[in-house]
Amino acid sequence: MWTMRNCCVAAALVLTGCFGLMLVSDSACAQRAHSSEELRVKRPRQVVGYFPQWGVYERRFLPVDLVRSGGVKLLTQLDYAQTTIEKNACVVADAQADTNLAFAAENSIDGTADLPTAMLRGDLHQMQLLHARYPAVRLLISIEGKQSLFEEAAKPENRVAFVRSCVARWLQGHLAPGMELGHVFTGIDVDWEYPNADHADDFYALMEEFRRQMNAFAPGMLLTIASSANSKNIAPIQWSRVSASVDEIGVMTYDFAGPWSHTTGLVAPLRSADPDVATVATVMEAYRAAGVPAHKLLLGLPFYAYQWHNVADGGTHGLNAKGDPLRGNHNQSTAAALLAGSLGAKLYRDPVSAAPWIYDGDDFLTFDDAVSLRAKMQYVAQQTLGGVMIWELSGDTDDVKLLHTIAGPR
Repeated sequence: MWTMRNCCVAAALVLTGCFGLMLVSDSACAQRAHSSEELRVKRPRQVVGYFPQWGVYERRFLPVDLVRSGGVKLLTQLDYAQTTIEKNACVVADAQADTNLAFAAENSIDGTADLPTAMLRGDLHQMQLLHARYPAVRLLISIEGKQSLFEEAAKPENRVAFVRSCVARWLQGHLAPGMELGHVFTGIDVDWEYPNADHADDFYALMEEFRRQMNAFAPGMLLTIASSANSKNIAPIQWSRVSASVDEIGVMTYDFAGPWSHTTGLVAPLRSADPDVATVATVMEAYRAAGVPAHKLLLGLPFYAYQWHNVADGGTHGLNAKGDPLRGNHNQSTAAALLAGSLGAKLYRDPVSAAPWIYDGDDFLTFDDAVSLRAKMQYVAQQTLGGVMIWELSGDTDDVKLLHTIAGPR
């Protein structure tokens, strides 16, 4: 999206650590840009991206967009979000998007329009076509639902039948009577937000039951979870026990600041000058300390942005200042539009975390860009982590600049 030189030219003032401002010359920017562009990190073992089922409504983000942009070739794994839980069973979450929506020829991966008489249409038929064309990319179904739904489904009296329903519907592909998906999904991602101390034993047992039934169905099925970056959700769980059942733990290392607060901040800073501040690095280190093998940890990356307005400068170009949060789908397009269209908009960068933000004297936007992602990829390599997990793919640029940055040299 923006090279380091673009960033420096756009913003001569950058925040240094937690205190003070430093004027950066164009020559220094050019030197920094040169070193940044030369930085190449090893391709992560796993590049996992979530595909948003609701993309057909909100952003017109369709499975074929992954093919047209070349993004699918940069992934090792695609997690389809979502299935949900109803009456202690895995169910189709949105029949219109998943199975009913008729794709026109120009929006279909194989260039063929869905017939009105076809039993299976929608995103899931497009997943069939995607799997056939790119069999090396693992496809997982992500189970998402309210905390209470997981708590009920994980109880001893419900657990076995719940897992059986997930395996039958999504791995065996029996969507409904007369509607067969086939063996498209080769794993299950569990997004229980979040098991607590009262339900920890049921959580462990649920993961063990998933492992048992998935192994019985077919060896090599992937079992993954999405997990919290909040210490209150990490502390009650025996993560070494969880990691014995699962193949990947995708840590949601984002939302360190967001629109639930009237104070601006960085959405996903890698590090901080303040050792007491939670960051991406401190969270990943907490999981390591709790007994999770590094190769099973995926570092979570946000492809979205958060925005505030009515933000006063406060001597920090809007960072950690009071403002009014703006709800909505903000992403890389928002950043480009703000820089191009807002008078006085500049891009600033925290040199400790490499995290960028944009401020125009009123609006503040926090996000990740190519520079901050390169720093995170370097961290992944240094810590020998399993790879990265992206929430979610529709937030990238049309030419998938962020995915290219993450995937590294091929």
